[in-house]
Amino acid sequence: MKTGKGKGAVKKDTKEALKPVHDRGVGKRKAVFMADQSSKRKAKKEKMAKKDPNKPKRPPSAFFLFLEEFRNTFKKEHPDVKAVSAVGKAGGAKWKSMTPADKAPYEAKAAKRKSEYERLINAYNKKQESSADEGEGESEKSKSEIQDDEEESGQDEEEEEEDDDDDDD
Repeated sequence: MKTGKGKGAVKKDTKEALKPVHDRGVGKRKAVFMADQSSKRKAKKEKMAKKDPNKPKRPPSAFFLFLEEFRNTFKKEHPDVKAVSAVGKAGGAKWKSMTPADKAPYEAKAAKRKSEYERLINAYNKKQESSADEGEGESEKSKSEIQDDEEESGQDEEEEEEDDDDDDD
């Protein structure tokens, strides 16, 4: 009978030898590391520009226009099915099986909405550019500097008026 080292015994010994004495300290370090990462995520979200609620929304594609109509018919045919995924899967399968002639009306609607969206977004961009141009004139001096200048010029005017009054005597 052989009496040699088994693989299981070697792994056990090495795991115990490599195991740190203070397991609790490792957990704390991990918690601190995780907290640092979450603060970085928050900082990244704060840096991102806020979305403008006045910006026009992108138009739906031909498939989504088809899906709007398909949902109504699917719900009438299968009132017991409430899962959104089931409606989406059935709609996708039907869209794939449709011929290009069947898809044409939806694609025409999508093209019409897209051209309208492009017109709206161009008007929106022009409006944004014009408001940015107006704001550039004030950006050279901060508002506090402008107020300081006005206060100083106001004091100078008062002194000049007093000097003029003295000259009249």
